[in-house]
Amino acid sequence: MNEINILWVDDEIDMLKPHILFLEKKNYKVTTANNGQDAIDLFKEENFDIVFLDENMPGLSGLETLSEIKELKSSVPVIMITKSEEEYIMEEAIGSKIADYLIKPVNPNQILLSLKKNLDNSRLVSEKTTLDYQKEFRKIAMDMAMVNSWEDWIDMYKRLVFWEMELETIEDQSMVEILESQKHEANSQFGKFIERNYADWYKPNADKPILSHNLFRELVVPEIVKKQPILFVVIDNLRYDQWKAFQSVVANHYKLEKESAYYSILPTATQYARNAIFSGLTPLEMEKKLPQYWKNDVEDGGKNLYEAEFLTEHLKRLGLNIKQEYYKITNFKDGKKLVDNFKGLKDNDLTTVVYNFVDMLSHAKTEMEVVKELASNDKAYRSLTLSWFKNSPLLEMIQQAQLMGFKLILTTDHGTINVKNPSKVIGDRNTSLNLRYKTGRSLTFEDKDVYHIKDPKSVQLPTINMSSSYIFAKNDLFLAYVNNFNHYVSYYRNTYQHGGISLEEMIIPFLVFNPK
Repeated sequence: MNEINILWVDDEIDMLKPHILFLEKKNYKVTTANNGQDAIDLFKEENFDIVFLDENMPGLSGLETLSEIKELKSSVPVIMITKSEEEYIMEEAIGSKIADYLIKPVNPNQILLSLKKNLDNSRLVSEKTTLDYQKEFRKIAMDMAMVNSWEDWIDMYKRLVFWEMELETIEDQSMVEILESQKHEANSQFGKFIERNYADWYKPNADKPILSHNLFRELVVPEIVKKQPILFVVIDNLRYDQWKAFQSVVANHYKLEKESAYYSILPTATQYARNAIFSGLTPLEMEKKLPQYWKNDVEDGGKNLYEAEFLTEHLKRLGLNIKQEYYKITNFKDGKKLVDNFKGLKDNDLTTVVYNFVDMLSHAKTEMEVVKELASNDKAYRSLTLSWFKNSPLLEMIQQAQLMGFKLILTTDHGTINVKNPSKVIGDRNTSLNLRYKTGRSLTFEDKDVYHIKDPKSVQLPTINMSSSYIFAKNDLFLAYVNNFNHYVSYYRNTYQHGGISLEEMIIPFLVFNPK
């Protein structure tokens, strides 16, 4: 370890000699100053790793010295030491971004603990996290072999996401690679589980999770009847790990009351899953009962233009006579407009907002090299989502909703997965274009790579013609046409896609909050 260089500033520095000797025995280098001005001069001349700063000194006070030091080099941690326990001094010091706050008299072990916390923190956390994951790795592997229910898969996916985010900050990349292989194995097993069980979920009295078309009735309606205005936000294409990335930002304004997960229907695509949420119907039922609002894959025109109408019809069927409005936000300008007019929504029982940003981001990643660079992997994708959320009109909406006493419900229609490997497929001119699922007739494909549904009606999916079937890509595969295969592969590899079967696409968050 390189020698750590400490600057210790105290007008009674001679009385701290035992502390300084203790640190020097531990191989720390300590430079001292007995007033603020000398400390600033030393700070300009030398590179210090950390500063211990007395708050109460004649001449320049500790807070004034702190301000000067932060201006010179804001990244150097400063530990404030004071006799005073007055709240305003603590608040001012914390506001000036001190690293720690110690009350005199301090003992050598307190000093050592503060040093380790501020200088050795990332290494110690990294080592502990690595050790903890190594222990958990075997347990996850054993539990994965036993997973045999949709509830178990939710728990398993949450565990994997937890460790993925824990390992995000560690230095040992080999652990991250081990987790990646464990996630890959989990998705492989999950694909087999869905093949075995998915069709049964559409049978009467089946043991099944909440699916897209049951979500509103099962989870949203019980909140509506509590007579508190609700802001119901559906962020398109939001994964469970992305929610976890900005959870702490929402927590500044709202208290999480309920966190659960539900399963997106197949295909995990906006046209199917989101229309199902708002209509409360399966795709096949939408086609039959509300054909004026439903479009099949190969038909021209937007596939999600009638969500507001689907929702209105759904509320009528449920016998809910409430005041409600629906908004779809597809760009920043629309978002700002809704923020500006948000106070006008105070008398609504239900305000529904579909926010399309994450979908635009994942699709743009395919099209734009800049976004491809910014979201090169899941860690970067989470970081980009957090950055967007912190600066989005959506956060402003949530802040306003909190002040107006709205309950907040946050969910999504499906997730997305970073696709790595191609699987060859052949279809006719009327085959759908999505990279994670195809529907049409005369499909030729690699059996092992897909879940093939020969009878779409058995899983409540419409058919383009009598002999149409569906295939869904499993794991991190994407479906590429044999014609122009190499172009497809180079263009779509390492992009974010949805429509198929993976933990990331199918197991998605549903969250209920109360204002703080």
